[in-house]
Amino acid sequence: MPTAEPARWWTLVLAAVGGYLTRLAFPSPGWWGLAYVGVALLYLALRRDSARWNALVGLVFGLAFFVPLIVWAGDAVGVVPWFALSIAEACYLAIFGAAWSWARRGYAVWRSGAWQAAVFVLLWVAVEELRAFGPFGGFPWGRLAFSQADAPLAAFASWGGVPLLSGLTALVGVVLARAVISARRLRALRTAGAFALGIALLLVGLSVPLATQAQTGTLKVGAVQGNVPGQGLDAFGQRAAVLDNHLQGTYALLDQVQPGDLDLVLWPENGTDIDPQADAAAGKAIDDAAKAVDAPMLIGTVQYPESGGRYNTAVLWEPGQGVVASYSKQHPAPFAEYIPMRSFVRHFSSAVDLVTRDMIPGDRPGYIPLDSARLRRTVGIGDVICFEVAYDALVRDAVRAGGEVLVVQTNNATFGYSDESTQQLAMSRIRAIEHGRATVQISTVGVSAVIAPNGAVSQQTGLFTAEQMVATMPLRDTMTPATRLGGWPAWIAEALAVAAVVAGAVGASRVRRSDRGVMA
Repeated sequence: MPTAEPARWWTLVLAAVGGYLTRLAFPSPGWWGLAYVGVALLYLALRRDSARWNALVGLVFGLAFFVPLIVWAGDAVGVVPWFALSIAEACYLAIFGAAWSWARRGYAVWRSGAWQAAVFVLLWVAVEELRAFGPFGGFPWGRLAFSQADAPLAAFASWGGVPLLSGLTALVGVVLARAVISARRLRALRTAGAFALGIALLLVGLSVPLATQAQTGTLKVGAVQGNVPGQGLDAFGQRAAVLDNHLQGTYALLDQVQPGDLDLVLWPENGTDIDPQADAAAGKAIDDAAKAVDAPMLIGTVQYPESGGRYNTAVLWEPGQGVVASYSKQHPAPFAEYIPMRSFVRHFSSAVDLVTRDMIPGDRPGYIPLDSARLRRTVGIGDVICFEVAYDALVRDAVRAGGEVLVVQTNNATFGYSDESTQQLAMSRIRAIEHGRATVQISTVGVSAVIAPNGAVSQQTGLFTAEQMVATMPLRDTMTPATRLGGWPAWIAEALAVAAVVAGAVGASRVRRSDRGVMA
């Protein structure tokens, strides 16, 4: 007969504590080791056999995780949308709990701790991928990989991307839980073996090589964090003041460099919400600043096509010429940059009416060709805008298109003094490791940072400050295994996860619960 199942109330306690500890693995405080503890507690909480009950356990874990993780959503758009998003994301953890119950019911998985670990990890990765897919284009925030920027496991992102890193993070958690189970059963060898496996994974991560040297030259950049005259949804009510802040920040670069020293000046998303191609005064002011520093400028702005809507765009401005290249954000944020089901959503938050023109998605990868006079060639700039850094394919496409460095242009003003900007910085660091590219995250208000190809931060700004950074960035064109593999690790995990659930459900239908024996 199987061992007694844990009490229902206790599984809910474990799930709630596990969810909150997992949140603490993310910035801030960013105690990455708690991700393993959180997953371990979830594994222990899901020891009961009922799929319905385990769906509730997963939901509790998800709520304890997402509600405090994305509290910044409440700062930006209100309490109701914040809770609605948290509940929606927690429902994916409920799906995970039910799927895990079905998948492990097959005899082989039920009787093998090793098979349980493998299936649990596959399901975790598959559900994370599902969260990144839909609805409305998905919301990948809170993937386990993004908690590991400072952890030994982070280097594995260069091998298999975010799916592999999330999977290994979950695996360490499961191994920890298996060690606890073995210890309770007084199985000393299995306990020691489980702990040894977890430690071995971390040690192997430390040994994964991450190249940082320049391969195709270097690029000297100046990054301008101009700040805005306010916070929250009204932060960009004074468009001219925001533009002037970034203009003044550009001139301030000349306190650190001479005209012509820089290869490129970087502005953040919404560095000017006055389109310099449509407003002659704004265009002249930007051109004057570009001439003063004698460098092209990558500027975050907006464009309003005659057909309606708007684009969130980065334009490359050459001194004396104007715009020579551009990239438009491919993944506008639903319920923030465009409003699906506007009339329905208005019942829950009047803030939807602050978005007067829905944003239109761009249709090309984030690649900006920079003609460098110093290097006598075209340098590829891989560019993503704001939340796009969370989406695997968008960043990968920018690198595959020829990006030798990565730029993450973002606007964090609407999130106040929350952890949103540092959580985003952690994502940028993982992307730098994943693709082996030096990266600059440049924000209107912070946190902005310069990141080496191994994820190390060499410069970082504060929040709601006007600051400038000057950095010499190594240019690299070698593609990491993760870049080359593309979406295959995720697709394989999804296929195997579906197969495991189906096999478990079919296998369980042939064997009575009382006849399965003790769960390993």
